[in-house]
Amino acid sequence: MRRRDHNIFVNGFVLVICGLITGVVVAAGAFPLAAMSGLTLRAGEEAFASLPTELRAFKAPQITRVYAADNKTAITQFYDEFRSDVPLTDMSAHIRAAMVAAEDREFYHHAGVDLKGVARALVNNNQGGQKQGASTITMQWVRMSLAYSATSPNEVVEATKDTPKRKVTEMKYALEVEKQLSKEQILERYLNIVPFGKQTYGIFAASRVYFNKAPKNLTLGEAAMLAAIVRAPSGYDPTTSDGYEALKQRRDAYVIPGMVEMGAITQKQADAAVKEPIPRKVRPVSNGCVSVAKNQWGFFCDYFYRWWMGREEFGATPYDRERRLKSGGYRITTTLDVKAQSKARGRIADLISEKNKNALLLAAVQPGTGKVRILAANRRYKLDDPADPQNRISSDPAKARKGQRGSYPNTTNPLLTGGGDITGYQAGSVMKIFTLVAALEKKLPLAYTIKAESRYKSKYIIDRGNRAACEGTHFWCPQNSGGGGEGVYNMWSGFGRSINTYFVPLEERVGAENVVDVAKRFGIQFREPEDAKLASPGYSDQWGAFTLGVSATTPLDMANAYATLAADGKYCPPTPIERIVTRDGDKLDVGRSLCTEATSADVARAAVDAARCPVGDSAQLGRCGGSTAGDTRWVVGHPVFGKTGTTDRDKTASLIAGTTSLVVAGYLVNPDYQNHKDRLRHEQVNPAVYRTLADYMDGKPRVQFKKPENRKIAYGDRRSIPDVECDSISRATRRLERAGFTVDVGREVDSTCPAGTAAGTDPTGRTVKGGVVIIEVSNGKTKEPDKPEPPDVPGLPDLPPIIPIPTPTR
Repeated sequence: MRRRDHNIFVNGFVLVICGLITGVVVAAGAFPLAAMSGLTLRAGEEAFASLPTELRAFKAPQITRVYAADNKTAITQFYDEFRSDVPLTDMSAHIRAAMVAAEDREFYHHAGVDLKGVARALVNNNQGGQKQGASTITMQWVRMSLAYSATSPNEVVEATKDTPKRKVTEMKYALEVEKQLSKEQILERYLNIVPFGKQTYGIFAASRVYFNKAPKNLTLGEAAMLAAIVRAPSGYDPTTSDGYEALKQRRDAYVIPGMVEMGAITQKQADAAVKEPIPRKVRPVSNGCVSVAKNQWGFFCDYFYRWWMGREEFGATPYDRERRLKSGGYRITTTLDVKAQSKARGRIADLISEKNKNALLLAAVQPGTGKVRILAANRRYKLDDPADPQNRISSDPAKARKGQRGSYPNTTNPLLTGGGDITGYQAGSVMKIFTLVAALEKKLPLAYTIKAESRYKSKYIIDRGNRAACEGTHFWCPQNSGGGGEGVYNMWSGFGRSINTYFVPLEERVGAENVVDVAKRFGIQFREPEDAKLASPGYSDQWGAFTLGVSATTPLDMANAYATLAADGKYCPPTPIERIVTRDGDKLDVGRSLCTEATSADVARAAVDAARCPVGDSAQLGRCGGSTAGDTRWVVGHPVFGKTGTTDRDKTASLIAGTTSLVVAGYLVNPDYQNHKDRLRHEQVNPAVYRTLADYMDGKPRVQFKKPENRKIAYGDRRSIPDVECDSISRATRRLERAGFTVDVGREVDSTCPAGTAAGTDPTGRTVKGGVVIIEVSNGKTKEPDKPEPPDVPGLPDLPPIIPIPTPTR
């Protein structure tokens, strides 16, 4: 309904009267005895006319709601003031009538200012009676509008302190507001902004907190109770004994009778309304990540919050960003897959307790988008109550001696994503992928061979006294996990069996600085200060141990790095956002990953082909020759790639496994004390990763990984190996080196060639340029002919098949 037009003479009369009353109000505040002088009245008219007439535009703070990827499942909400605007049509007729009866019974009859009420309050207040305010609903709305539109603390004080000047200002604005808005529009705005106590603002919040229902479903008694609270929310608090009695008295003796007096309800309805109970307890209001609807969503919520706080689009300072989040009224749809998250949390629970000091962490990312689908851990996202602590004493001996508690089972630390004191964890050989990518970028093909030793003397310099140094030198001498591992490997077999002494010389040939650069392009953040130093120019070229995973990373970092490979080398920064919609319904272009090319599509596809080996899949371009998590392919049932990782003395264990649809990274770590002496095994982390991936892929079509368009990236420049049979070792070496091969002298074999000469090569025929060719040395003995097979004897059972021994996990 449009606001009725005012007759020009009525408007003029109102302004004059208000001007006169204003003079009285102003004067009465300072000179009570002179309140009725003519000079004061004229001064009041002039002061009133000089006041502004337009309220500054403002938007009251609104709840920001956060949902899962299905845009239906509520994760949590953020707010400074628990408020959400609703139209008047979505409010019960009872609350409209009750509020008018409680706060302004002349609301529908005045033009914004109740002149009789102002005069009555003025006389009463100056005669020492009980203080009266005489503020209409319109004036109250003006006062709150001025406070919310204030741009400084001083303006807030001026808008809210009880002074004659403030009252005059409200009167002038109220008159103007009534010209511009209908009574229904004013009442709607008022009901959406007024405080109801218990951190609630507006009728939507009050209805939810006090009665857990929508405003349109409020009963008469409920509406009257809420209207009664507004006069003094702290004094009419029903959860206190005094407040309960005062509230009941105001509802039953003032508000409900007022509704009868106004004709809004009958006496029969009133009699029934006073019998309605008043709640003594209220519904707790959730706010932020510690109040997520399901605790297992807490780590994801925390990741979202930290993401938001790091975005300058939401404000220049952290304070501005937090205020925007908690008052902006956004509807935020995140990337969290609640079904996949629930299954992941269940897989973790099957393997490890929340009370275990070790943390099993799972992060999953969708390739090509950076969308984070899963963040799960065997921890409760919760602040440990200092008054009733549940956390165990820290596993860090230094902290334990001080009685400090660890982060299990309760923590709000960003264990999976990093931030604050969490810089990450060493994850071991999963980092070899960056060396492999750097080698491919340097035109070394997947077939590139290196003869690995059980222990390799590198060119990287470390402290002479370090146990990893070659004896009597300052050179780093890494060895393979569990010892052994000698032999000739290429990238398929070296990656599949995780041969340290293949990847360290490979890193030397491509340059450690280039390996570190690949990691940076793939999104690895060096949060640990010492790591950041070693990753900087001038230091990274000597960071030989980087390929073995000595730097701190998080499961999210590594899941997204491997997802970059599955996305044909397209790096998409991880994001928790599907969409953000403003309170006005506009979509913000924030949160969508701006993807970049971290490496070429052919390099990414070739790297994936090699990375199929560790997880028991078959490479499309070569032969694997072994795996370290061979159950993965069998359990997942889809083409899969990935890598295991173990740090020195098994202080951590990790597995990354992925398809074209999802990459899951799992870490088993002790976040409180990483220098522990326990040996962490893959028997816990591996099943958690591949079963989570299998759950996600269940029912989805099998999609094969793409092959590189340029097959040279797999096989390189293949050359014929010269026939050096019976050549001297020195001559054979020269011929092979001139042909472009790396030459090594191998073991003695039976041969008709003279003893000490070349019996042949391994391999023979053709191999990649620069690859290893081993000269086999003749012992001068003729090889004995093979013995003939014995004839079959009827009735004898067949021998059982030979079962291969699985390769030890690395």
